[in-house]
Amino acid sequence: MTRDTSAVTEAYPFLPLSRDGLVDRVAHSLVNAILSGAIRPGERLAESQIARQMDLSRAPVREALRLLESSGLVEYRANRGFFVHVISATSIRELYELRIVIETAAVRALTETNPGALPGLRAQMAELHRLADEGAEMMAHVSADMQFHRLICEGSGNRRFLQVFDQISNETKLGLLVIGRLYDDAHRMAETHEPIIAAIAAGDAEAAAAAIAYHIGVAKDLVTAHIEAQQNQEAGRT
Repeated sequence: MTRDTSAVTEAYPFLPLSRDGLVDRVAHSLVNAILSGAIRPGERLAESQIARQMDLSRAPVREALRLLESSGLVEYRANRGFFVHVISATSIRELYELRIVIETAAVRALTETNPGALPGLRAQMAELHRLADEGAEMMAHVSADMQFHRLICEGSGNRRFLQVFDQISNETKLGLLVIGRLYDDAHRMAETHEPIIAAIAAGDAEAAAAAIAYHIGVAKDLVTAHIEAQQNQEAGRT
């Protein structure tokens, strides 16, 4: 049974917005709707309905959707409009391969030049354990995990690493949320970061790069396998 996508955005309570920083705040509202699961991959984002609910013209909504298109969260289909990006096994594999390239370089730079970043990374790992203890929702775990990796890119001192990471982070989050869960034990998500922190603490840049490459590579294989299985199930229903 297919979901009626023509009125999807009518069901999500977008609120009116003031005009200050308008496009960014429209984009933020749309990201929240998508990453909360209120609007699912493949569903249409009707500009006119969103604009009406936010008490705006369509122009800032369209501009916000274009921003999300550049981040991989939204896709434009000719003569049909904007839709939430449908994650494929190929796209998620490529995304994680890009992350490996960026984050291995970032963690090398951080280890060699910025040992002061270590307390923040340890605090973020502790936050992951806290969320596991509290049985927090998947979105909280994913956001905390991505913040750990963002701290590495930020701590590298290379603004381009951080810029690219921010551009692809929402698509990464969407992929994780689509599969629902990565590890059976939520503490496992925190524990997988420990070798990275240990290598940074030892001042071993190559070990840190190897640890983060392994960490992201394992996640890549798990997420890709989950999405491939979902795609096969969906293909079997058609």
